[in-house]
Amino acid sequence: MVAAASVVVAAGTVSGVISATGKGPDAPEARPVSSASPRPVPLPAVPSASPSATSATVSASPSVRPKRSSASASESPQAKKTTVSARLYRHPASRVIDWVRAHPGDPRRPVIESRIAGQPAAVWFADWSPDTVTARVRAVTSGGAAEGRVPVVVPYAIPGRDCGGHSEGGAPDLEAYDDWIDRFAAGLGGGEVVVILEPDSVAQADCLSAGERAARFASLARAGRVFKEAGPRARVYYDAGHSGWHTPAKQADLLRRAGAASSASSDGVFSNVSNFHGTADEIAYDRAVLDALGGTRLGAVIDTSRNGNGAPADGAWCDPAGRTLGRTPTLTTGEPRIDAYLWVKLPGESDGCRGAPGTFSPSYAYDLAR
Repeated sequence: MVAAASVVVAAGTVSGVISATGKGPDAPEARPVSSASPRPVPLPAVPSASPSATSATVSASPSVRPKRSSASASESPQAKKTTVSARLYRHPASRVIDWVRAHPGDPRRPVIESRIAGQPAAVWFADWSPDTVTARVRAVTSGGAAEGRVPVVVPYAIPGRDCGGHSEGGAPDLEAYDDWIDRFAAGLGGGEVVVILEPDSVAQADCLSAGERAARFASLARAGRVFKEAGPRARVYYDAGHSGWHTPAKQADLLRRAGAASSASSDGVFSNVSNFHGTADEIAYDRAVLDALGGTRLGAVIDTSRNGNGAPADGAWCDPAGRTLGRTPTLTTGEPRIDAYLWVKLPGESDGCRGAPGTFSPSYAYDLAR
């Protein structure tokens, strides 16, 4: 995602962990695929428009069609924060698990298997596939429910994704996107699930015109309402970028316009997806964003998959050396207002330097894990 002042781009978002892709109506299960995904980019000293920013095309008219959601975006005095269990779901299909199974004699295998493949991680839905998305989402959520664990799912199909950069793609327009969201929501079921709604869709919205931005934010607010109505135990988190991007006040303003302050659509924010910023920095930043949003009901989740040593001092973003795994995924952080540490980006999936973007690099995984 090459955007103004962006630090989360193409090689981690789609790859995040497991990309759930359909091979037709009879193949609902999530399977790993190789595709470009967001990767962190160096933060410019002075924010300036990316060369790719002008190529973003999004419908300028909101298409908020209350098919499934007619709830008001205003705060409800009866709203209560959804609770979740302390156990996260480890989906049985991912690139790292495939590598472990295929390389029983590799000397790196024990470290990669125990420290990465054995951890729960998010499942990405990065392709606009309306005919199969319901079944594929249901395969993940029902798998978690069967084990009494909480899956993490990532809808990633917003039109104009990545401002036309490395991770470009998504639905053809917002009307199609709204329909895809309806179908996605139909697969959530009644169990606990964490939804990481569209990484970079809010923090990276500066590349859009005012009309396009308003239309996108209306669809995001609608998406949160649809998810909360369809999945009564779903927790929905909105894109807060990360501590090296916008100020908390600016990010909170964007989030408010996207529906993140409303209990009808949101449980809080997420940060640091596919990035390296240290957990302490993200905690402080997220709390500042939440304070600016107002209220005490909202929480935050942080991607800790590769932030054990923090962000590189030189701003390197593409599979930078010297990084390590961060805190293991958990829904019990012990930190007020921090709801979870998650592995949204799968450690070992390349940003594009240790392998093709989104592909699994065992050497990179081993360096992160040892």
